[in-house]
Amino acid sequence: MKTFVLSLMAATALAGASIAADAAAQAKAEAKPVPFTPPAADSIPDDEFGKVVRRGEQIFVNTQENARKYVGNSLNCVNCHLDAGRKANASPLWAAYVAYPAYRSKNKHVNTFAERLQGCFKFSMNGKAPAADDEVLVALETYAYWLATGAPVRQAVAGRGYPSVPKPAQAPDYARGQKLYAQHCALCHGANGEGQASGGKTAFPPLWGPKSFNWGAGMHDVKNAAAFIKANMPLGLGGTLSDQEAWDVAMFMDSHERPQDPRFAGSVAETRKKFHDEPTSMYGMTVNGHVLGSK
Repeated sequence: MKTFVLSLMAATALAGASIAADAAAQAKAEAKPVPFTPPAADSIPDDEFGKVVRRGEQIFVNTQENARKYVGNSLNCVNCHLDAGRKANASPLWAAYVAYPAYRSKNKHVNTFAERLQGCFKFSMNGKAPAADDEVLVALETYAYWLATGAPVRQAVAGRGYPSVPKPAQAPDYARGQKLYAQHCALCHGANGEGQASGGKTAFPPLWGPKSFNWGAGMHDVKNAAAFIKANMPLGLGGTLSDQEAWDVAMFMDSHERPQDPRFAGSVAETRKKFHDEPTSMYGMTVNGHVLGSK
């Protein structure tokens, strides 16, 4: 009997270990990013729902004309979310839609997708947030929902956001970044980061200065800018810069003045401490004798 009991215990332990191993394997499989392709651009349905999808697409591609009252700079949503929000590894809109609701350390609570879009207007567009039931926000949500047709929920999706770039061997350097910017970026974005317009419309976005994103936007952080640059820049040649080069040019780009963080309450030092206490944020740092964020 004693031998039988011991055998039963051993079998139970083995079964438990097998179940745990299967669960771990399943969790690992679920964590593996799932490939996804959004529906074809010409497959928007020809009905009332499709009209709102198209409206959202128009707002996304030409935000200046279609949501001007909520925009305070010269950017369009598509400037950072390439190919009308479709391009993988360029913070695609379809991946963002299925990622919310989610907790964000930026504002320390669970955000809805609508709130995430409102933040884009407030920070990246240096404007003001549309109300949750505003037709602009509803159209953008509808466009994102349509782009995400068939995308998995609560599972990693390949191409979401920007691929992280490992820390470089050398600390990011302003002077090296300046040379790289002149070589790879200035032709499109201007020698002074002012961008380019064509026919009165932004062709290439300003990267700093009064018409760019403000200090509250995620792209002001060097690590985020490096990730975007590495994956997508120069335009059409993403992946051609080394990790070091991506970090260096991001450091140069983010070491220039831009519109104030709308959360600013009178003190650059306090604003940095409260909202920018990260080693890769240049807000409040002194560059060429100037304290960034103080202008």
